[in-house]
Amino acid sequence: MIARLRGNVLEIAEDGLVVDVHGVGYLVYASPRVLRELPAVGGAVDLVVETLVREDAIQLIGFTSLAEKRLFRLLQGIQGVGTRLALAILGVLDPAGFERAVVSRDKTALTRAPGVGPRLAQRIIAELEGRVGGLASGTEVAPTTAPLGETGPVAETVTALAQLGYARSEAHAAAQEAVGELGDGADLAAILRRALQILGTRLG
Repeated sequence: MIARLRGNVLEIAEDGLVVDVHGVGYLVYASPRVLRELPAVGGAVDLVVETLVREDAIQLIGFTSLAEKRLFRLLQGIQGVGTRLALAILGVLDPAGFERAVVSRDKTALTRAPGVGPRLAQRIIAELEGRVGGLASGTEVAPTTAPLGETGPVAETVTALAQLGYARSEAHAAAQEAVGELGDGADLAAILRRALQILGTRLG
């Protein structure tokens, strides 16, 4: 698998570029932001590469940093986000900007990317909310069953919602809101019902 390319820009197209590496031209797809930052044809370029192997083709996706590649992989794991949409998002938000948008639940920032509507933006935020901490610095961690040290009704509600198929990040946010409204002493069934109502409103 190709993980990095160093060479010279041979061609620049609307959705990618050709990199000349010792006489071999590699077609590399890239986000609009990466393409804007490229040197002129003939200039030196150093790209981090993700190799996508499909039944009918092998595609190279180029990034200017490992953080961008990590973000691309995270986005690829979300239903409804393919290569084109992931690159569109990377075209308007760098990893640090994406992290800020998710943490602040800023759907508007995500919908600046062509093809990303409010519902998809909400899904992206819900699924990645607990996974982007430290993304730009490369220290992001995978989500745990519940936030470290958290026990009680929130953790129990998150577990129940996860068993129903909800992403843990969106389940955690709904569980916290439900417990905030009903109180820690509320019956777990009541908290779960309220959390489901909240999720229905947000994701419906």
